[in-house]
Amino acid sequence: MRTVAEHQAVVSALFGPPVPVRLSLSEALGRASFGDVDAPLSLPGFDNSAMDGFAVLADDLAAASPDSPVTLPVAADIPAGRTDTLALTPGTAHRIMTGAPLPAGADAVVPVELTDAVVGPVAAAETVTFTAPVESGKHLRRAGSDIGQGERALPAGTVIGAPQVGLLAALGIAEVTVARPLRVVVLSTGSELVEPGNPLQHGQIYESNGAMLTAAAIEAGAIGRHVHFVPDNTGEFLERLDQVAGEADLIVTSGGVSAGAFEVVKDALSATGSVEFTKVAMQPGMPQGCGRHTASDRPDGTPGPTVPIITLPGNPVSALVSFEVFIRPALRAAMGLPPQRRRVTARLGADIRSPQGKRQFLRGVLRTHEDGADVVVDPIGPPGSHHLRFLAEADALIDVPTEVDGVGVGSAVDVLVLR
Repeated sequence: MRTVAEHQAVVSALFGPPVPVRLSLSEALGRASFGDVDAPLSLPGFDNSAMDGFAVLADDLAAASPDSPVTLPVAADIPAGRTDTLALTPGTAHRIMTGAPLPAGADAVVPVELTDAVVGPVAAAETVTFTAPVESGKHLRRAGSDIGQGERALPAGTVIGAPQVGLLAALGIAEVTVARPLRVVVLSTGSELVEPGNPLQHGQIYESNGAMLTAAAIEAGAIGRHVHFVPDNTGEFLERLDQVAGEADLIVTSGGVSAGAFEVVKDALSATGSVEFTKVAMQPGMPQGCGRHTASDRPDGTPGPTVPIITLPGNPVSALVSFEVFIRPALRAAMGLPPQRRRVTARLGADIRSPQGKRQFLRGVLRTHEDGADVVVDPIGPPGSHHLRFLAEADALIDVPTEVDGVGVGSAVDVLVLR
């Protein structure tokens, strides 16, 4: 029987290193930058005003006071977006808007509220009066004060979020090289499964694992696709695998890997020898399998594609816990992304029992202790692997080590935070 760490290593070995792809900024959202991104230009690209007001030469206002105001003629009006080059003559002022280019010769901006000018959408007056001096450099944004041309904008491995998109767009970058998102196809098996929205007959259940695991793949940053389930028939199962092999970087199956009489996934893939089925010393999720599936040759004789495949148990709690423990970290690493899930130490809110010899992952809910000093995790729900309700309520998995058969209330435990 494998340990959790051993099976994690086997699963990780299925994936290669991240592969670069060029994407638009909107498509790159949530992806990791592949290589450093340097600024092709400076931000700001020119000296500009940080306020609506008047561009001046600070020396012209050195003697200004309420008792001895200084009045200057307004020689120009500079809205944002004006592209011609202006120069300020000493002894004059230019009305200027936020973001507008600073005229040559000006070294400060006085906010409109600190003058006698009318605030609002009105034409500039012929003169403007100041009642206080202004410091040279005040209310200016100097060229390159944000980032200079050639400086590092994003280091390799940066996850592209809204702020990064804003920076890249401001630098005039329309596309960025990122680690390619992987395509995950989820295939559910079971003759008892019915698509949600259709009527059930006695003995049937709605298919939920496929939808859940597809959502988990998308949450992990992959491109998830759920292929409708196939009945417990090895021929149909292998045919469906061949159909999707060319459209996937990873195939994930759910169900059919235990020791029953109708374990279609295990029966079909054991015969091909492409997948190793094993038991992992964990609860839930002991039956596992992974390997590489090679599709049948194409009608023109070209070899079929080979794609990694991971086979998960059919019980929903087992399936999702297995995804979190084995697939998510390996999948994200292959896309250049950080693990994402945080691990914290929390105090146990109730006694728990654990099967010795198996690493247990119990559902839990995190809260702050009433003293505000500690994080507490409360176990929820019975240990059964079919309890979807408690899985949906949980925001954490309590990670109980293999050698432990019980943990008392108040003890420190390792917790995987799910959201």
